[in-house]
Amino acid sequence: MRSEQEVSGAIGRHADTVRRLCLIRLKNEADTEDIFQNVFLKYALSCVDFESEEHEKAWFIRVTLNACKDLLKSFFRSRTVPLDEMLEQPEQAAPDYTYVLEAVLALPQKYRDVVYLHYYEGYPAPEIGQLLGKNVNTVYTLLTRARKLLREKLGGDWDEG
Repeated sequence: MRSEQEVSGAIGRHADTVRRLCLIRLKNEADTEDIFQNVFLKYALSCVDFESEEHEKAWFIRVTLNACKDLLKSFFRSRTVPLDEMLEQPEQAAPDYTYVLEAVLALPQKYRDVVYLHYYEGYPAPEIGQLLGKNVNTVYTLLTRARKLLREKLGGDWDEG
């Protein structure tokens, strides 16, 4: 874990780069702020020793790009509709989301927890395992079974991602 001075210094050196990368990738100020905080939190908690200033900057760029990529490919993000579109056509968009939410809430608790943590909070299976005190393979099994139950309930051919 890094000291407050180290984190403050890194924010001073790399904040503009991280913020610009996020804005370019995400095109959204709110998501940019989330990723910005996550990147610097990851830095504060990491114990990586950097060989040079360039190595540190490269680490920030790579972590930022990976975090943006993870957010963009997340299940929740790929299944959302901008609020403007939702307001323009409320009778068409609202029932689908309500139906999916009802299907998720109807899952047994053990499936509901892993689905929520994975798709809505964006946690990877190893972290879910740590959070819930379960083996990583158990988490993968629960996710697979939950997807199958949702697919049967919703009757769709949505992807496994």
